[in-house]
Amino acid sequence: MITVHHLENSRSQRVVWLLEELNLKYEVVQYKRDPQNASAPESLKAIHPLGKSPILCDGDLVVAESGAIIEYLLDAYDPDFQLRPFTGQALLDYRYWLHFAEGSLMPLLVMKLVLMKVPENPMPFFIKPIAKMLMTKIQENFILPRLAPQLSYIEARLQQNKWLAGDAFSAADIQISFPLMASKSRVDLSAYPNILNYIKALEAQPGFINAVKKVGSFKTL
Repeated sequence: MITVHHLENSRSQRVVWLLEELNLKYEVVQYKRDPQNASAPESLKAIHPLGKSPILCDGDLVVAESGAIIEYLLDAYDPDFQLRPFTGQALLDYRYWLHFAEGSLMPLLVMKLVLMKVPENPMPFFIKPIAKMLMTKIQENFILPRLAPQLSYIEARLQQNKWLAGDAFSAADIQISFPLMASKSRVDLSAYPNILNYIKALEAQPGFINAVKKVGSFKTL
C-alpha cells in the first residue's frame, strides 16, 4: 500500500494529485500544523528524520522531497510515459521545469512570504516602521528583481506551449502548481495572463479536482 504523509496546506497535495493521475490506490495520513509557528508536528519525524512533508511510503520504501517522490512514482508506475516525455528536447524541458519549480521559483516566493510577515509579528511600536522599511527595501532590491524575470520566462514559455514540457500535460506541471497557485494573493500576476490561464487549466485537471476532495485545496501564502 502506498501511503502519503500529508501536512495541511503544503506541497504534499501535489503527490496526491500525481497518484490520482496515475490511478493508483493509496491512503493519506493527515497532519495539522503547529498553531504557534505553522511548522510540521514532531510525529512526522517518526517517518523521516527531518519531519517534513511530503513523505511517501511504498511498502518498506520511504521517499521524501517532492521531486524525488515524483521521479520515484513515475519510474515505478508510469512505464508507458503518460506523464513525462521519454526522448529529445521535450524530455530535457520536462526535467528542467520539474526542478525549476523548487530550485529557482519557490525559494524566492518563500523569502517574500517570510518578509511580508515580519511587520505582522509582535514588536515594539517604534521598531515596526524600521522593520517594514527594511522588508520593503529587501523586496525591491533583491527579491522582485529576481522574481520578475522568472515569471516573465514562464509567461513566455506558456505563450508558446499549452504545458511546460510542450503539448502534453506532465508531472512538471504538477510540480510547479504549488508555487504558482499558492502565491496568487502575495504576488501580482495581472501582468502575466498566460500564467493566470495556466493556473485555471491546472485547477481543471481531473486529478487536481480529486486531490482537493481528498486533502483540501491550497490556501494562499
